[in-house]
Amino acid sequence: MISVQSNDLNFPLVEELMIPSEKVAHVQVGNPLDHALLVLLKTGYSAVPVLDATFKFQGVVSKTMILEETLGIEQFELDKLNDLTVIEVMKKDVPCLKKDHSMIDALYKLIDHPFICVTNDDGEFDGIITRRTILKQFSKHYHETLKRA
Repeated sequence: MISVQSNDLNFPLVEELMIPSEKVAHVQVGNPLDHALLVLLKTGYSAVPVLDATFKFQGVVSKTMILEETLGIEQFELDKLNDLTVIEVMKKDVPCLKKDHSMIDALYKLIDHPFICVTNDDGEFDGIITRRTILKQFSKHYHETLKRA
Protein backbone atom coordinates (compact mmCIF):
# COMPACT_ATOMS: atom_id res chain seq x y z
CA MET A 1 0.00 0.00 0.00
CA ILE A 2 1.36 3.42 -0.96
CA SER A 3 1.08 6.21 1.55
CA VAL A 4 0.33 9.56 -0.07
CA GLN A 5 1.09 12.51 2.16
CA SER A 6 0.69 16.02 0.80
CA ASN A 7 3.93 17.21 2.44
CA ASP A 8 5.89 14.52 0.54
CA LEU A 9 4.45 15.38 -2.85
CA ASN A 10 4.25 18.52 -4.91
CA PHE A 11 0.92 18.04 -6.65
CA PRO A 12 0.54 19.78 -10.02
CA LEU A 13 -2.40 22.06 -10.66
CA VAL A 14 -5.26 21.14 -12.98
CA GLU A 15 -4.02 23.81 -15.39
CA GLU A 16 -0.75 21.90 -15.85
CA LEU A 17 -2.49 18.59 -16.61
CA MET A 18 -5.65 19.53 -18.50
CA ILE A 19 -6.34 19.18 -22.19
CA PRO A 20 -7.14 22.70 -23.47
CA SER A 21 -10.58 23.43 -24.91
CA GLU A 22 -9.20 23.86 -28.45
CA LYS A 23 -8.26 20.17 -28.48
CA VAL A 24 -11.49 18.82 -26.97
CA ALA A 25 -14.40 17.58 -29.07
CA HIS A 26 -17.68 19.13 -27.94
CA VAL A 27 -21.23 19.76 -29.09
CA GLN A 28 -23.59 22.69 -28.59
CA VAL A 29 -26.91 22.71 -26.77
CA GLY A 30 -28.91 23.28 -29.96
CA ASN A 31 -27.31 20.52 -32.00
CA PRO A 32 -29.63 17.68 -33.05
CA LEU A 33 -28.93 14.33 -31.45
CA ASP A 34 -27.79 12.84 -34.77
CA HIS A 35 -24.95 15.39 -34.89
CA ALA A 36 -23.97 14.64 -31.28
CA LEU A 37 -24.00 10.90 -31.95
CA LEU A 38 -21.87 11.40 -35.05
CA VAL A 39 -19.30 13.41 -33.05
CA LEU A 40 -19.21 10.71 -30.38
CA LEU A 41 -18.83 7.90 -32.91
CA LYS A 42 -16.18 9.67 -35.01
CA THR A 43 -14.05 10.61 -31.99
CA GLY A 44 -14.49 7.29 -30.22
CA TYR A 45 -15.46 9.04 -26.98
CA SER A 46 -18.30 7.84 -24.80
CA ALA A 47 -19.22 11.39 -23.73
CA VAL A 48 -18.38 15.00 -24.65
CA PRO A 49 -18.91 18.42 -23.08
CA VAL A 50 -21.91 20.51 -24.12
CA LEU A 51 -21.41 24.24 -24.63
CA ASP A 52 -23.73 27.13 -25.43
CA ALA A 53 -23.15 29.66 -28.22
CA THR A 54 -20.84 31.73 -25.97
CA PHE A 55 -18.70 28.65 -25.10
CA LYS A 56 -20.05 28.42 -21.57
CA PHE A 57 -20.15 24.90 -20.19
CA GLN A 58 -23.69 23.52 -19.91
CA GLY A 59 -23.28 19.80 -19.24
CA VAL A 60 -22.29 16.49 -20.78
CA VAL A 61 -23.93 14.24 -23.35
CA SER A 62 -23.06 10.59 -23.90
CA LYS A 63 -23.78 7.77 -26.32
CA THR A 64 -25.77 6.04 -23.60
CA MET A 65 -27.98 9.08 -23.01
CA ILE A 66 -28.71 9.38 -26.72
CA LEU A 67 -29.39 5.67 -27.21
CA GLU A 68 -31.67 5.53 -24.16
CA GLU A 69 -33.66 8.43 -25.58
CA THR A 70 -34.15 6.68 -28.92
CA LEU A 71 -35.02 3.29 -27.46
CA GLY A 72 -38.68 2.49 -28.01
CA ILE A 73 -40.76 -0.41 -26.73
CA GLU A 74 -39.65 -2.85 -29.44
CA GLN A 75 -37.04 -1.00 -31.50
CA PHE A 76 -34.88 2.08 -31.76
CA GLU A 77 -36.85 5.11 -32.88
CA LEU A 78 -34.13 6.66 -35.02
CA ASP A 79 -36.36 9.53 -36.18
CA LYS A 80 -35.88 10.98 -32.69
CA LEU A 81 -32.24 11.64 -33.57
CA ASN A 82 -33.36 14.46 -35.86
CA ASP A 83 -36.28 15.63 -33.73
CA LEU A 84 -34.49 16.11 -30.40
CA THR A 85 -31.63 18.42 -29.48
CA VAL A 86 -28.71 17.88 -27.14
CA ILE A 87 -30.17 20.11 -24.43
CA GLU A 88 -33.13 17.74 -24.12
CA VAL A 89 -31.04 14.71 -23.14
CA MET A 90 -27.77 16.03 -21.68
CA LYS A 91 -26.83 15.82 -18.02
CA LYS A 92 -26.57 19.30 -16.51
CA ASP A 93 -25.55 18.49 -12.96
CA VAL A 94 -21.94 17.40 -13.41
CA PRO A 95 -18.87 18.32 -11.37
CA CYS A 96 -16.38 20.88 -12.68
CA LEU A 97 -12.93 22.06 -11.70
CA LYS A 98 -11.02 25.32 -11.93
CA LYS A 99 -7.48 25.66 -13.29
CA ASP A 100 -6.09 26.41 -9.83
CA HIS A 101 -7.44 23.22 -8.25
CA SER A 102 -4.87 20.56 -7.41
CA MET A 103 -4.44 17.16 -8.96
CA ILE A 104 -5.90 15.65 -5.77
CA ASP A 105 -9.11 17.69 -6.23
CA ALA A 106 -9.33 16.20 -9.72
CA LEU A 107 -8.63 12.69 -8.43
CA TYR A 108 -11.62 12.76 -6.08
CA LYS A 109 -14.00 13.90 -8.82
CA LEU A 110 -12.57 11.49 -11.41
CA ILE A 111 -13.39 8.44 -9.30
CA ASP A 112 -16.92 8.50 -10.72
CA HIS A 113 -16.25 10.12 -14.13
CA PRO A 114 -13.83 9.43 -17.01
CA PHE A 115 -13.20 13.17 -17.38
CA ILE A 116 -14.02 16.40 -15.57
CA CYS A 117 -14.59 19.71 -17.31
CA VAL A 118 -12.52 22.73 -16.33
CA THR A 119 -14.25 26.12 -16.35
CA ASN A 120 -13.31 29.66 -15.43
CA ASP A 121 -15.19 31.87 -12.97
CA ASP A 122 -17.60 32.97 -15.73
CA GLY A 123 -18.49 29.36 -16.58
CA GLU A 124 -16.56 29.38 -19.85
CA PHE A 125 -15.13 26.03 -20.91
CA ASP A 126 -11.33 25.85 -20.51
CA GLY A 127 -10.76 22.14 -21.14
CA ILE A 128 -10.91 18.73 -19.48
CA ILE A 129 -8.83 16.63 -17.16
CA THR A 130 -8.99 12.89 -17.65
CA ARG A 131 -8.72 9.92 -15.34
CA ARG A 132 -5.90 8.66 -17.59
CA THR A 133 -3.86 11.83 -16.98
CA ILE A 134 -4.15 11.48 -13.21
CA LEU A 135 -3.23 7.80 -13.29
CA LYS A 136 -0.17 8.58 -15.41
CA GLN A 137 0.94 11.20 -12.86
CA PHE A 138 0.63 8.74 -9.98
CA SER A 139 2.46 6.07 -11.97
CA LYS A 140 5.27 8.52 -12.74
CA HIS A 141 5.57 9.52 -9.09
CA TYR A 142 5.51 5.89 -7.95
CA HIS A 143 8.34 4.90 -10.31
CA GLU A 144 10.41 7.97 -9.43
CA THR A 145 10.00 7.20 -5.74
CA LEU A 146 11.15 3.59 -6.23
CA LYS A 147 14.27 4.75 -8.09
CA ARG A 148 15.23 7.00 -5.16
CA ALA A 149 14.64 4.30 -2.53
